[in-house]
Amino acid sequence: MTYVAPLPKEAITDTEMRELMARGEALGVPDDLFPRIAARSPDLAKPFMRALMMSHAEGNVDHRLKEVIRILLARFAGDRYFAALRSRKARDMGLTEERVEAGCSDYEDSDLFTEAEKCALRYADQMYLDANKVDAAFYNELKKHFNEAQIMELGAFIAFHYGMQMFMRSLGAAAPQGAR
Repeated sequence: MTYVAPLPKEAITDTEMRELMARGEALGVPDDLFPRIAARSPDLAKPFMRALMMSHAEGNVDHRLKEVIRILLARFAGDRYFAALRSRKARDMGLTEERVEAGCSDYEDSDLFTEAEKCALRYADQMYLDANKVDAAFYNELKKHFNEAQIMELGAFIAFHYGMQMFMRSLGAAAPQGAR
């Protein structure tokens, strides 16, 4: 159980929030725990869920790559909850656990990733491990593989999801039963 009790699912009656929860459950990320906690602050919950869904499942960066980055960040954050969840969309697109594990370990030497994907994973690494390395030279490297809109999408995704995962860890959220 978390330090802040999630609302019972039936207590959430707002139509849009229930639709956002259904989208998350269909995607597999998040399951219903995160939105039930967020719903404690109803005015914040819907924009937060919209941002989560947009940053993760939409946009112009491959969803499979964002899913690997999301899991990598959850592991960095020590967040068992989000680290255990898997996107059904990414899995249906062909993402395997082998690729997830490679992306969360020595991706630089893996032949499972393109140079562009390695650069995006490095972006997530460096934003977490040593943000000082994310400098003009680093952005020039990113620009070899991604346009500026994609770089903004990746950067916002990394910042948003890492922060959210730190928050869930601070709430004591455990890995969901039967996740993956």
